[in-house]
Amino acid sequence: MGSRDSRIDAYIANSADFAKPILTHLRTIVHTACPEVDETLKWSMPHFMYKGMLCAMASFKQHCTFGFWKGALIVKGDEAAERAMGQFGRIASVADLPAKKVLVGYVKAAMKLNEEGVAAPRTGARKARPELPVPDDLAAALKRSRKAANQFTAFAPSHRREYIEWITEARRSDTRARRIKQAIEWLAEGKSRNWKYENC
Repeated sequence: MGSRDSRIDAYIANSADFAKPILTHLRTIVHTACPEVDETLKWSMPHFMYKGMLCAMASFKQHCTFGFWKGALIVKGDEAAERAMGQFGRIASVADLPAKKVLVGYVKAAMKLNEEGVAAPRTGARKARPELPVPDDLAAALKRSRKAANQFTAFAPSHRREYIEWITEARRSDTRARRIKQAIEWLAEGKSRNWKYENC
């Protein structure tokens, strides 16, 4: 039999209200499909282990993610993964996920790959995404902080994209202004947008 980790209970309990049913649903499906699965926390996110890494889930302020370690071999046509971690894009409700039967099938396919010792595919061949233009308000804020501007320029395109997307996704002008202020502070400290999840 597998194991449950009390840290995952705490993770779900501390997640946003919209995320709790999603995470609980995913957890139940993984345990149903793979009774021998073991739970753990890696990089501060719930992971499910079966003869190696099987899958993982996470919750954020407005969406959840779920993905398989060898997802490219399991879930085909995962364009949604371009917009978020995992193979199912930004999950805002249980309805955003495939049917239970389909998810169970994916878990069983992931189990089989691990049982057969199939290695995870390399991700280095992924097509480079075009660099996003820097919004005028962010550019103006960067001009006022040489340290932040230098760090922003030094970052890899993917790190710059994370900041730009975070700022441009804000729906309200006050939220956008707050995010720009926070971005400048983090950049001046040499931090990437997702620094809290690095080296966990």
